[in-house]
Formats: sequence, structure tokens, C-alpha cells
Amino acid sequence: MDIPVTYLIIAFTCLVSIPAFGNEKMTNNMVFYPARMKNGKELYRFLTHGVLHGDYMHLIFNMLTLYFFGPYVEGAILGKFAFIILYITALVASSMFDFFKHKDNYYYRSLGASGAVSAVLFVTIIVDPWARNICLFGVLCLPNIIFGIAYIAYSSYMDKRGGDNIGHNAHLWGGVYGFIFAAIARPDLLQGFIEQLMHPRF
Repeated sequence: MDIPVTYLIIAFTCLVSIPAFGNEKMTNNMVFYPARMKNGKELYRFLTHGVLHGDYMHLIFNMLTLYFFGPYVEGAILGKFAFIILYITALVASSMFDFFKHKDNYYYRSLGASGAVSAVLFVTIIVDPWARNICLFGVLCLPNIIFGIAYIAYSSYMDKRGGDNIGHNAHLWGGVYGFIFAAIARPDLLQGFIEQLMHPRF
């Protein structure tokens, strides 16, 4: 039986995240903590923060998104190996901006798979920008490209606003990274994306 890598990632993330909810020591050892990572120390945190979540709602939201879009990206677009590379490297790439921004801030920490999940989600945008694969609250289904633009604008605004301890930059740069990764891995997708943009479907 060929089990999608997506399901293995979801299972592993849940197996780590749930015990960490009530384990402050475990969370502290794995959370994204730029001030502890500068000068090349504890770089493993670039990856380990992606299997931690703040609470059940945070975990469920990310894993449901990955459940709905991951198998499609993995099976029909990138293939298993490229999907694994995308997911792992997106955890790092989506965190780089905040790493440099907060490397001297000992109060800043973040966690969650949002950067990698955003990367997976944005691969679907390059495949078909006008498809309505993404529905807000399960009701408002926007064309993928419109959602992508709104998502980037919202993430940028919320980061500048601050005050909620959510890594909005990881959402933003994870999405951008996923789009670029797909364009490099499958140059035909970028050509198709440009052609489809010229023929909008509303």
C-alpha cells in the first residue's frame, strides 16, 4: 500500500505536538528561538519548530490544510521526493526573515508548521491560478490567485501591526517559497501559470 508522505508528516507532527502542549521543557528545547540560534548554534530549531503547535486549534488548522492539499501536490504535481524536499526546506526558508529580524531579541519565539503548509498551498496557485480550491470558512471560495494576493497582503499587514506572537512572516515567505520552488522544479508550470493569467476565469 502506497501511503502518501503527507499522511506520515501529519501523523509525526501530531505525535510530537500533542505531548508538547503540556511540556514546557520540550517546547523550549524545540521552539524557533533566533537569539539562541545565532552564531551557528542550535540550528536544528529551524526544523523542530515545525512539529510544535500552540494549541489544538493551531495544530488542527495546519494539519487539515495539509491533509486537503498535500496529497494532490505530492501525487499529481511534484512527486514524493520533491515534496519532501519542499516541506523540509520551506520550514527553513520561511523562517529566515524572522531569524535575522529577531536574532538579538530574547523575547521572540515561534512555532508551527505554517511556513511549510503555506508553501504546499501556494504550489496549487501556480498550477491553476483561477481554480477555486481554497474556501474561507468553507463558504467563500476565491480564485487561487486572488487568495494568494490577499494572503500576502494580510500577512504583511499583520506582521507590521504585531502584538499577537504569530509568525506572519513565515506564512508570507512560506507561500512565496512554495511558488518559486514549484517554478524551478517544474518550469512548465510557470509557463502555464503565465498563460492562464492572460485568460482569467471568474
